[in-house]
Amino acid sequence: MNLRVVPPAKRTPKMAHELRQSETKLGVLDTVIGFNLRLAQDASFRVFAKHSGEPHLKPGRFAAMMVIHNNPGLTQMDLGRAIAHDKSSVTPLIQELHRHGLVTRRPSKADRRRITLKLTASGEKALQVLLALAMEHDRKPDAIVGERKTEFIALLRQIADRIS
Repeated sequence: MNLRVVPPAKRTPKMAHELRQSETKLGVLDTVIGFNLRLAQDASFRVFAKHSGEPHLKPGRFAAMMVIHNNPGLTQMDLGRAIAHDKSSVTPLIQELHRHGLVTRRPSKADRRRITLKLTASGEKALQVLLALAMEHDRKPDAIVGERKTEFIALLRQIADRIS
């Protein structure tokens, strides 16, 4: 099996493990934090999507829905800032959630040029299911990180803040 031609999004956990165990040399990538973060994120997202059973409700959708839930009436711009997405990726995300009946979009009362967001009843139900899945899913990384979780998250936030 030639794992080098399989895109990361299509790799199974077994394939990823085989790649790490194979004789394929990654060179400097072995020590590049961003590359290793992406590998961990890809693995986490794949498992989350698989367990959700809902192809349109992926971790990015979950994050957006959680932020909207915690901030009903926020604008698309505020959502983008909160989840670190630009307008070109937030707009299709919101359109997708709207199309699936999970979020409402309304003009802001303060500025009709801005769109405010709120989860629908279906969105709230879907979020509760996803929240349970996310908490279950997070048990594996929690077990790996252990008592250092707070420190680990603080380091990840520092990386995100300082290189932005």
